[in-house]
Amino acid sequence: MHTGWTSSHSTAVRLQRTGWRAHGRRTRPRTLPQGADARAGIIHDTLTRVIGTAGYLEAPESEEAVAAAALIAAQCPEGAPTDPVYGPEEPLPDLTSLRHLALQALDRVTTEPSELMDLWDESDGGPWRGHIRNLRNVLTPQPPGEQFSLI
Repeated sequence: MHTGWTSSHSTAVRLQRTGWRAHGRRTRPRTLPQGADARAGIIHDTLTRVIGTAGYLEAPESEEAVAAAALIAAQCPEGAPTDPVYGPEEPLPDLTSLRHLALQALDRVTTEPSELMDLWDESDGGPWRGHIRNLRNVLTPQPPGEQFSLI
């Protein structure tokens, strides 16, 4: 049973190839091109793959989508910063234009048939559901009249 929401071997491999850290060690890209466009493309593709899954959604793909949504949320107002050990080694491009895809992917992860949702339903899924709810709140754009001004 999965105990965390962001771990999956395929995600780690793909992120390592784009210059991310794995278990505190620096990694070097191997097959995927470096650069902001490549990293944004991986995040975009991860989200659209999950959104497009009509049948049973496997847990690893769901975990990748939640991790991608968390990276996007980290760039939004009120978003929690990425983890300095497991997060990106280099700054990510602006991903906030992918907010709508992240919200759609979170909707799909939390809609049957979804293995990750089933796994959390079998255990104490309250904290996981709270985390998903927090991500959704951060990713949902605020109407212009409700945004806070620093001036």
